[in-house]
Amino acid sequence: MVKIRNIELGEFPLLLAPMEDVSDPPFRALCKKHGADLMYTEFISSEGLIRDAAKSVQKMDIYEYERPVGIQIFGYDIDSMREATKIIEKTNPDIIDINFGCPVKKVTCKGAGAGMLQDIPKLIRMTDEIVKATNLPVTVKTRLGWDNESKFVVSTAEKLQDVGVEAISIHGRTRVQLYKGDADWTLIGEVKNNPRMHIPIFGNGDIDSPEKAVEYRDRYGVDGIMIGRASIGYPWFFNEVKHFMKTGEHLAPPNLIDRVAAARQHLQMSIDWKGQTLGIAEMKRHYTNYFKGIAHFKELRMKLVTSFDLNEIMDTLQFIEEHEQEFLFV
Repeated sequence: MVKIRNIELGEFPLLLAPMEDVSDPPFRALCKKHGADLMYTEFISSEGLIRDAAKSVQKMDIYEYERPVGIQIFGYDIDSMREATKIIEKTNPDIIDINFGCPVKKVTCKGAGAGMLQDIPKLIRMTDEIVKATNLPVTVKTRLGWDNESKFVVSTAEKLQDVGVEAISIHGRTRVQLYKGDADWTLIGEVKNNPRMHIPIFGNGDIDSPEKAVEYRDRYGVDGIMIGRASIGYPWFFNEVKHFMKTGEHLAPPNLIDRVAAARQHLQMSIDWKGQTLGIAEMKRHYTNYFKGIAHFKELRMKLVTSFDLNEIMDTLQFIEEHEQEFLFV
């Protein structure tokens, strides 16, 4: 049984990665329904929280059906991160996660996210202060290092554990790589198999099939896997991985009716949470994946991703549902 303090996550948990503009409450609800064991919010700016910025505050919304759920924060100033931790604690998440992995330039140029990997001593000091500021378990999401010459994740993980971090998720790329090339799990395996380490280590990067999940579990010995891009518009991926791990067989993929139902639920929850205009806009990134692999679908997909008329979108989804037999998966 993998545990983060007293939070039981199962024998081999699958985690939903925190993804900006993706892992919001509507999407998390679907991932939970389809097998995610632990989920994190989109990353939240510590500076935004202490200034009470509406967007940052809204990202702290969590719901009972999501538990266990962690709230993730990022920032470059230790005092601000400590203060943000205390604000987050009042919303009663199960976990506080620190983002030391976001590679986006507007984050790293300020020294936050993966930018912290250029100053490991500060990264450790910040983590220590956050751990001391809360009674909640603290976890970390990070990368192998800043670049190929600074892959210090093995020693950094030891230091993070020493200051009280209770689990670490590691993306198998450096910041310089962004999301290019293949994720290298070799150092993730070294962290997990380091005899000094006793906290859960979760691997992240390029897990896009049940077969790869099993292969990487067995090869690198990680305690669980964090799944990101493979779940976008396809929340069924979690249960598909679990079924394959348990039986060695593939779970039947969702049919078109399942996909329409998920898209409709996702859209309605998105509107309920963000309002109609933003809710419709932020669903557009998901439609392509919800209906991926369907022949002769381009015209309907274009309707879904270009329309801001809720009735038109709902009519399009209903049309797809009613004409299910006319569409073939390729």
